[in-house]
Amino acid sequence: MARPEPEGAFVDRHQDDGPVGIGLRVIGRIRTPFLEAAGTPIQPAYARGVEGEVVVEDPFADALDDIDGFERIWLVYLMDRVTAFQPHVVPYRDTREHGLFATRSPGRPNPIGMSVVRLMRRDRGVLRVADVDILDRTPLLDIKPYVPEFDSHPSSRAGWFDRCGVDRRVADGRFHLEKGDR
Repeated sequence: MARPEPEGAFVDRHQDDGPVGIGLRVIGRIRTPFLEAAGTPIQPAYARGVEGEVVVEDPFADALDDIDGFERIWLVYLMDRVTAFQPHVVPYRDTREHGLFATRSPGRPNPIGMSVVRLMRRDRGVLRVADVDILDRTPLLDIKPYVPEFDSHPSSRAGWFDRCGVDRRVADGRFHLEKGDR
């Protein structure tokens, strides 16, 4: 017997092996001062002090219990306003083209983003956060605690980024749809 699809689930019906249920659902929205990509910080490290809210839908609010003990959290979200996938891009921090998977450019085959933000406080189903680099009203898929022991590897090599030639810290809109294109 086929398992029923959860409400709001994405089902990929174009697989060679038949439909594949992904089971993603939006659990809330991320509220920020950034209404368009141009001028938005390209990473949380460049968004120091920018505040926002993570508004979690009621059925998921109890899952926030104990989150307030963490200084930082990962937000996993759907980049719902990006351009289509391109295998090679010129990222914000360079002038040369690179393979997409060697960049953090947003136009990905599965437009899933993740940002580590500073958790300031919880007010029931709303998390007040800082250092946010996300467009306003972005659909939230998941929240995970940032654990320095697992998530920090400061001495790791960073490929081309170790030699990048541009110190760009805000987006210029090149990877996002214009308002009329949505």
